[in-house]
Amino acid sequence: MGTNKRYATAIDKRMSEQVTELAMRDQPHGLTDEELSLDTLELTRVPVAIPVTAWVRFGPGNVPVHVAGELVAYTATAVAVRWRGPNGVQRCWVWASAVNRVQ
Repeated sequence: MGTNKRYATAIDKRMSEQVTELAMRDQPHGLTDEELSLDTLELTRVPVAIPVTAWVRFGPGNVPVHVAGELVAYTATAVAVRWRGPNGVQRCWVWASAVNRVQ
């Protein structure tokens, strides 16, 4: 059986969106307390949330999803991100290198 070259890009995009939506129905995998080191690192809460994009992992397969959200707190190594997903507002801590500020 051949492939549909005419619509391959659109089909790939739709399949990727479906995988992302299914993955985001699970709970995000944030950093552990040990990884956060909040007992030794200074925690800064921002007065106004900062728009960001972040890589967050979901579900048993650790599916990486690029989410558009807001930075609400940070340390020297980690960022607390919140975003609106299929289950409402979700939050988790991710490594600072997984986050980009939206200009």
